[in-house]
Amino acid sequence: MKLIKKGAEADIYQTKWNTLNAILKIRKTKNYRNPTLDNNIRKQRTIKESHTISEVKSFGINAPLVYFVNLNNSSIIMQHIPGTPLHDLKDSKIILLSKQMGRLVGLMHKNGLMHGDLTTSNFIFYQNKLYIIDFGLSQNSIKPEDHAVDLRLIKEILNSAHAKIMKQAWNNFLFGYKSEVGNNRYLRILNLVADIESRGRYATVV
Repeated sequence: MKLIKKGAEADIYQTKWNTLNAILKIRKTKNYRNPTLDNNIRKQRTIKESHTISEVKSFGINAPLVYFVNLNNSSIIMQHIPGTPLHDLKDSKIILLSKQMGRLVGLMHKNGLMHGDLTTSNFIFYQNKLYIIDFGLSQNSIKPEDHAVDLRLIKEILNSAHAKIMKQAWNNFLFGYKSEVGNNRYLRILNLVADIESRGRYATVV
C-alpha cells in the first residue's frame, strides 16, 4: 500500500483489491470534534460518497467502481482509473475535452447533484473517456445557487491553472453544459456565477 495523496479530509492510497489495482480512501479523524460526533460524521460522509459514486453511473457518467466500504474506519476501496488527470494533458487536449467536461457537469446538475470540488485534477482521461472522481464533498441539490458554486470553482481553476487557454476551455465547457441543462437554466446559473464573482470582487474586510 502506497500513500499517494494527503488531504484535509482524507488520505488516498494505492493498493490492491484481490488482484486488481485499487484506491483506498480513508477519512481522517478530526480531533477538534467530539469523538462520537466525529465518528458519525465520517461514517455518514463515507456512506454518502459511496452511494454517489454508484448513483452517477445511472446518469451516464463514468466514475470508479466501488469495491468495498468499511464504516469502522470510514474508508472506501474503489477502482483505480489508470488514466491521466485532465490537469496534466496538453493544452489542445484540455480545450477539446472541455465540452465533454461541461456536459458531464450538466448531467450531474440536471440530476440534482452538486460535485463540490470541481477541479481539472478530478477529471481523468482514460480510454478516450472522461471519468469524474472524488465525490467527497458532493451534495444532493437542485438549487441553481449551488450549481453556480460548482461552475465558479471550475472557472477559477481554469483561470489559475490553465490561464493560457482559459477563454477557449471555458467557452467549450459552457457549450457542453448548456447542451444538458437547457438555455433557460444555463442563463440563470451563469448570472449567478457573475453574481458570486461580483460579491468576491467588491467584498471588504471589516
